[in-house]
Amino acid sequence: MEGEKVGEVILTMKDIDKSFPGVHALKKVSLEVRRGEVHALMGENGAGKSTLMKILTGIYSKDSGQIIYEGKEVEFTHPREAQDAGIAIVHQELNMMQQLTVAQNIFIGREYMKGKIIDDKRMNEEAAKLFEKLNISIDPSQVMGDLTVGKQQMCEIAKAISKEVKVLVFDEPTAALTDLEINELFKIIRDLREKGIGIIYISHRMDEIKIITDRVTVMRDGEYVGTLISKDCTKDDIINMMVGRTIYEEPKSVSNVPDNAPVVLKVEHLQAGKMVQDISFELRKGEILGFSGLMGAGRTETARVIFGADKKQGGDIYVNGKKVEINSPQDAVKAGIGYLSEDRKRYGVVLDKTIAENTTMASLEKFVRGLFIDKKDEESTAQDYVERLNTKTPTVTTPTLSLSGGNQQKVVIAKWLVRDCDILIFDEPTRGIDVGAKSEIYHLMNELAASGKSIIMISSELPEILRMSDRVLVMCEGRKTAEIPIEKASQEVIMQAATVGM
Repeated sequence: MEGEKVGEVILTMKDIDKSFPGVHALKKVSLEVRRGEVHALMGENGAGKSTLMKILTGIYSKDSGQIIYEGKEVEFTHPREAQDAGIAIVHQELNMMQQLTVAQNIFIGREYMKGKIIDDKRMNEEAAKLFEKLNISIDPSQVMGDLTVGKQQMCEIAKAISKEVKVLVFDEPTAALTDLEINELFKIIRDLREKGIGIIYISHRMDEIKIITDRVTVMRDGEYVGTLISKDCTKDDIINMMVGRTIYEEPKSVSNVPDNAPVVLKVEHLQAGKMVQDISFELRKGEILGFSGLMGAGRTETARVIFGADKKQGGDIYVNGKKVEINSPQDAVKAGIGYLSEDRKRYGVVLDKTIAENTTMASLEKFVRGLFIDKKDEESTAQDYVERLNTKTPTVTTPTLSLSGGNQQKVVIAKWLVRDCDILIFDEPTRGIDVGAKSEIYHLMNELAASGKSIIMISSELPEILRMSDRVLVMCEGRKTAEIPIEKASQEVIMQAATVGM
């Protein structure tokens, strides 16, 4: 690539391979970064970008492949080793101690000391020098929690450069920033580039790529697709590389919902913070409505507000034509809405309880006789659903912990079926599930829809959206950007809507 600023190659990751139980996360992925270059790393959710960066920064170890840094082969077994070598990452979730001052955060773990006492004065001075280097005005003695997200991020960058950084990774750095803060950040990045630092920039936002990066590497399904020079490529080139897979599963070609199907859920002008802005849609009886979008589009946030897990700031929700007030999950369940969270382990099942206990958890009143739970009835109901859903388990008294991810998911589904919810929100229903269990869950969702249940399915996998949905709603940065009948939906059309204005 031309340009005087961009120097020799400082980092090469070559044929990096990584597997986790049941998932081949990276398949021979390569990446090259030069001094003084901003190199974008792009791909859909789940393409393997974060895994690759975690290997680079010593959070994960690789199974095979090479990392060549400053001409030598290296392997970091701990984040501290990577930092000491001059490789740092600015995470999307900021890792700052909110109650400490800015300077204390920057020098945490390597405080300046006066004898046995921490030398705050010296730390404030050193932090002030760093901010000067970055041309930003932040008071080092301020408490971190009082700063805006943008300012906290600047502190994270200051912390990274305080350790003589040579390669800096930014993971979705602009996701929570205002336009003004983004401009500030770009100034800093340009300065760092001038100083010859190699920058890896993970982002979903297409317009940023053109503004701030020199080259773009695209990953897809854990594989390296290719590298483009930013100024010579278009948004469509990148999108085609991101989604250019062949869909093995037959996409749905026509909606299964009759034209006269009644509306069971109507959401009007729903408002909740930055991630849910003026969302309106309808869900019909027997319909699977796919919610698509990139990470941080606001899909889960919208679902959580509908389910009463997060507070709404405005808008109305109607179930079967009647306006309902949903202020808690209990209210949602009463209105006939069940929610299968993407985080099964935190919100879906209680892992140390048995399958029977998890199955009846949302409908205990049906199984209480006097003061006690009728265990026999509970177990026979759970057994019924184990057979219906083909859950692989020795007995219903087995702890849920011992099941695979796919079978745990079936227990969560059983819980909401026992409750007899008419509206089910499935948030990433097949995340972390093997292919066999996936197709069982698909079969089950189709059966539920055919029996008259209505489903909102949030999914980051475009093939899944195209296979299952009768209609697709696309979100981008907290707003609805498209509603597409399945007949007109394709990976490209959805991805266009998911990156609108980005």
